[in-house]
Amino acid sequence: MKTFGVMAACCLGSAAWAMDPDPNAGEWYFARYCGACHGENAKGDGPLQEILTVEAPDLTQLSAGNGGVFPIARVVGQIDGRDPMLAHGGEMPLFGELFSFEDASIKAETGQPIITAQPIADLTAWLESIQE
Repeated sequence: MKTFGVMAACCLGSAAWAMDPDPNAGEWYFARYCGACHGENAKGDGPLQEILTVEAPDLTQLSAGNGGVFPIARVVGQIDGRDPMLAHGGEMPLFGELFSFEDASIKAETGQPIITAQPIADLTAWLESIQE
């Protein structure tokens, strides 16, 4: 019985690792937290654009600017703060604990796993889905 409890705890503890990124959830997070600067359609034309000191980029062109490959590792790094951006005032996200959810694992464009929060994995999946 003790073995079963340990196995169940291990399986429950790793449940978030098994969740696939959800682009629909990512679209919701983007609209709620990113659209003011990056625009409703991620084109860099959000309503706050006119007061930004650094122009928000067109996020639908990330693959096009990277040889046709969506730069998953770079996107995750800029959102979760591993690769802070001056335009974001330092670490992203500016919403602090908002994205401190259970961890998720997604594969970088190189195939290596990246551990990040589930909402960031969802946001990344949505951004990849809207590339032009």
